[in-house]
Amino acid sequence: MHDIRAIRENPEAFTAGLKRRGLADAQALTNDILDRDHGLRALLTRLQEAQARRNEASKLIGQAKAKKDEAQAQALMSEVAGLKDEIQKGEEEERTLKKALDDVLASIPNLPASDVPDGADENDNVEAEHRRFGSRPATNAAKEHFDLGEKLGLMDFERAAKVSGSRFVFLKAGLARLERALGNFMLDLQTGEFGYTEMQVPLMVRDDAAFGTGQLPKFAEDLFRTTNDFWLIPTAEISLTNFVREEILEDEKLPLRFTAWTPCFRSEAGAAGKDTRGMIRMHQFSKVELVSITTPEQSQAEHERMTDCAQEVLKRLNLHHRVVTLCTGDMGFSATKTYDIEVWLPGQNRFREISSCSNCGDFQARRMNARYRPKDGKGTRFVHTLNGSGLAVGRTLIAVMENYQNDDGSISIPDALRPYMGGMEKIGP
Repeated sequence: MHDIRAIRENPEAFTAGLKRRGLADAQALTNDILDRDHGLRALLTRLQEAQARRNEASKLIGQAKAKKDEAQAQALMSEVAGLKDEIQKGEEEERTLKKALDDVLASIPNLPASDVPDGADENDNVEAEHRRFGSRPATNAAKEHFDLGEKLGLMDFERAAKVSGSRFVFLKAGLARLERALGNFMLDLQTGEFGYTEMQVPLMVRDDAAFGTGQLPKFAEDLFRTTNDFWLIPTAEISLTNFVREEILEDEKLPLRFTAWTPCFRSEAGAAGKDTRGMIRMHQFSKVELVSITTPEQSQAEHERMTDCAQEVLKRLNLHHRVVTLCTGDMGFSATKTYDIEVWLPGQNRFREISSCSNCGDFQARRMNARYRPKDGKGTRFVHTLNGSGLAVGRTLIAVMENYQNDDGSISIPDALRPYMGGMEKIGP
């Protein structure tokens, strides 16, 4: 959600930010917002004047009656009644105008940070310096994960399709345990070494929670909805970030750092024809999510730290990867800056996203009314919120399978995961 005062005070900067986001009608949109704001403020001024006159006339009624000037008293009472009706109608109009303005503001994406590269799509993303790790494994005719999994007899898409349709899978035995091992390893790393607080969170949320993090109203078609109007979470970011909604936090308690390992549900409405085979793009998948709640002064450093925390998972697994800064045209709706971590998949012979770490500034906090009280105690300010995958567990499973595959089709277990696999060194048929 955008600050109407900031738009009012510097409309040129707002328009420039919208243009960087790729909005062709940026100037017209800014003008529309300012016109709506002007109309609303003019109405509020009239309402204040009417309220002041009603209060004044109400006092004069008593004075007129004290003087036994009944005609004056009746005229004033008639005026007060008219002002009452005028104020009631004006308050209804105020609610209508405010909702219309808020709806427009809620539909506009966050503005990009000044150091975000300009660009139209993923082809314009920029690799971050000094954040590439490892090298491509030397493999001969590397197979993709679904070929490996099906040959092992431990990954079954056909049976899942009978039960639930496309974009679902059954994992069995060693692969099922490997996914569980990955989730536990990630949680232990983030809580034990990086200070995140582990949470168990609701998997169904109400409209205002999904609105708070920016999934609603714009991306409703990407979500699954229950028959009694809950939304299945597409990421634990919604539940974790809304943990502080409508609260005023104390400055000294920030930053707050939360993590949760949950199933996630996405309709993949815009993914027709993309990644139709395998586990890359599923309706149901699991993810370890990282969320931070900070002051504005802390958020930039926290963004770098969060990305390092997510990247450390891949380092411990010795998986070749890189970090890229998303350009203005590829960032998510709520983000002001995003780093994507991309892992190397030898079966596809390319890097694929395995984590996105985003700084949302105060964009989500305004939608959730989440604030903190500065140390000087003067008023309150909106917190900054950050979120990232630490990591997508299913995609990490894919990366382990493809990078640790053997010529006989078996999968070697990375050293870091063997304690979670009962000492198992290899997954065979």
